[in-house]
Amino acid sequence: MCSDSDELWPKRYEHSRRRMSERTLLIIKPDCIQRHLTGEIIGRFERKGLKLVAAKFMQISEELSRQLYAVHQNKPFFEGLVKSLSSSPSLVMVWEAEGVIEMARKMMGATFGYDAEPGTIRGDFGCSKGYNLIHGSDSAESAEQEIQLFFKPNETIDYELADGNWLYGKND
Repeated sequence: MCSDSDELWPKRYEHSRRRMSERTLLIIKPDCIQRHLTGEIIGRFERKGLKLVAAKFMQISEELSRQLYAVHQNKPFFEGLVKSLSSSPSLVMVWEAEGVIEMARKMMGATFGYDAEPGTIRGDFGCSKGYNLIHGSDSAESAEQEIQLFFKPNETIDYELADGNWLYGKND
């Protein structure tokens, strides 16, 4: 039995019980999967304190790749992007935390490894001018649209992290 009264517990931990305010879609792309970097990449997001709420290991079709990258449709690299993403399995995930989109983008680094800073995923593991290991939503609006492309609402899981108070709480 806990020494805290039942009335105090909910108030004390209220901030860790509420749902995080933002979600993002991250895709560990075929080049990352083929290079056996999946665990390393997931580990970085977990150590940061982000919460995984959905994941699918899947072969992304060309049609779905085209939908995901529709904003680049008229750019010269579009067809190569579609072909690359649909060439081999990917791990598609939804992560959650306050400010998760900005944090994930910083962790990924510049678009291509040759340009990315050391300490970022692309800076530490990439040197290609064509492959970039990971996709991440660039805004709340694109995150919402991208998540809906890959996950039904009942495929994401709301839960509390046991260490949520330490990760997201305030030292009052």
